[in-house]
Amino acid sequence: MSDTDLQIRTMKRINLNFLIDQAANEGWNPGLHDADTFYQTDPEGFFVAELEGKPVGCISLVKYDISFAFLGFFIVLAKYREKGLGMQLWNHAIKNAGNCNIGLDGVVAQQENYQKSGFKFAYNNRRYEFEKQTDYKISNHVFSLEEIDFEEILNYDLKCFPTRRRTFLKSWLRQTGSLAFGIKENAKLAGFVVIRLCRVGYKIGPLFADSIEQAEKLFQSAISQIPKREKIYLDIPEINPEAVKLVQKYKMRKVFETARMYTGDFPKIEINKIFGVTTFELG
Repeated sequence: MSDTDLQIRTMKRINLNFLIDQAANEGWNPGLHDADTFYQTDPEGFFVAELEGKPVGCISLVKYDISFAFLGFFIVLAKYREKGLGMQLWNHAIKNAGNCNIGLDGVVAQQENYQKSGFKFAYNNRRYEFEKQTDYKISNHVFSLEEIDFEEILNYDLKCFPTRRRTFLKSWLRQTGSLAFGIKENAKLAGFVVIRLCRVGYKIGPLFADSIEQAEKLFQSAISQIPKREKIYLDIPEINPEAVKLVQKYKMRKVFETARMYTGDFPKIEINKIFGVTTFELG
């Protein structure tokens, strides 16, 4: 297949439904209302590959600023795989990153291929499933995130993410079908959590906290609003032993794993505060 057979173009918002649907088909269980937040973060960061006007693949390369970008949604429809389309799509996205350090959460089986493209392994993220069986209450010192100054939230987020993501967070925290809580210690923000409605059940992300005790209070507060017997998903960095203790305490079941990788240096983030990854698609 020649390069001229494939047309790659930047998606408009209306096209993102294709991208979200393909993620669902792959079993990635996207949020029902993720598309608006994703698109607002970087309207130039989503690409579709077309053959004869029909979409056959997609990828995202979302630039948060001039220093950091995140790659996701790398999907080629099954009948078009092994034909070189994926590499053309991949190269198109990478070219748009400029000099950014690029992060990704890739399926572990593709880790070697990502290394060939200049990505270096940092650690594994693991997705856990939990079925709510018990009633919980909103814990002491936990508040609706709407009551907390946004700049304080943004500053805390910067401890756990490589760069400021103001546009993303403004939308993510107010996403339809989501709830967001923060916890304070000595009048200072000590963590926050978001839980959102997905194709299947609910996902928690992010879950950031100064300690496992605060993370658990945020976790319980978030799921307190979810009906019993609903499935809840939490993605943790396996190199945070306290996050591992949290999922073990609630007897969560591991269902998926990714390799977090970067093209540049491993960002200086406080991994010990990350009890739940925000999203595998945008970091």
